[in-house]
Amino acid sequence: MIVRQTPNTLKIFFALRGSIVPKIYPQIFLVIIISTVIALIQYWSPSTFPAYGTIPFTLLGVALSLFLGFRNNASYQRWWEARTLWGQLVYDARSFTRQVLSFINTETETERDIQRSMIHLTIAFTHAVRHRLRDTEPWQDVERFVAPAHHDSMRQAKNLPNYLMGLLGQKLGDARRLGLTSEQMIQNMDERLHSMTVVLAACERIHSTPLPFAYMLLVHRTTYLYCIMLPFGLVSSLGWITPLICVVTAYTFFGLDALSEELEDPFGFAPNQLPLTALSRTIEINLLEAMGETELPPDIAPKNSYLE
Repeated sequence: MIVRQTPNTLKIFFALRGSIVPKIYPQIFLVIIISTVIALIQYWSPSTFPAYGTIPFTLLGVALSLFLGFRNNASYQRWWEARTLWGQLVYDARSFTRQVLSFINTETETERDIQRSMIHLTIAFTHAVRHRLRDTEPWQDVERFVAPAHHDSMRQAKNLPNYLMGLLGQKLGDARRLGLTSEQMIQNMDERLHSMTVVLAACERIHSTPLPFAYMLLVHRTTYLYCIMLPFGLVSSLGWITPLICVVTAYTFFGLDALSEELEDPFGFAPNQLPLTALSRTIEINLLEAMGETELPPDIAPKNSYLE
């Protein structure tokens, strides 16, 4: 995710970090070449291209804008829903930890172990959710918070976050059987676990259900056709200005198309996707600090205005 102070107008105009330009520059160069060649042909042979009316391009441009706007809105809604879900996960993890620390007895070493393992499993669950959504290896972040007795079975689990949630449920059941807290608090803590499970399922839904491919293909093809056909309709009236107008139009339409595709899956490593590493590290620091730990991992800081 791009994190930067509000730049001035000049910096905004030339900013590339976080911009969609690096993804669409081949399409922009293609439009530049086509429109320049057409402008040269029109200059040397003015009768080559007849004076087409701009009404067809206006109608097609309006329709394409509506399609791109709808897809962009749908992609942004997925991005914002994902960010809301991770905000809920932060809230649930903190609330669950507060309940564990406040309402579970810690008079014996066994009781303290149960309390500590429940918080560690919550941290492991957070890291596991991030790695599942990014399809990366989770073991370095997860195994240090899980008892070695569970490592083998954990590596065989098809859904690691769900497996860790099962371990959390078992620990909560142990606390209930040992009478470490009241039935009311057991129910309240179970509601927090239920909420974290809902967050996992909702994130998996976003990750595994992209926007319909046929709709994406229609918008993609129409964008190419419109930007390639546009110089033929403008060159007779605009002449040498045609490449400039076509490039600005191509940047707008191809940029919206590429940005929508990037936001469609908000869990990746692209500059405009969510900073899941920073969010999960924040949860880890908050929960360890709540336990009284003093050796805390550092915050994830932006590198070149990019927060991972």
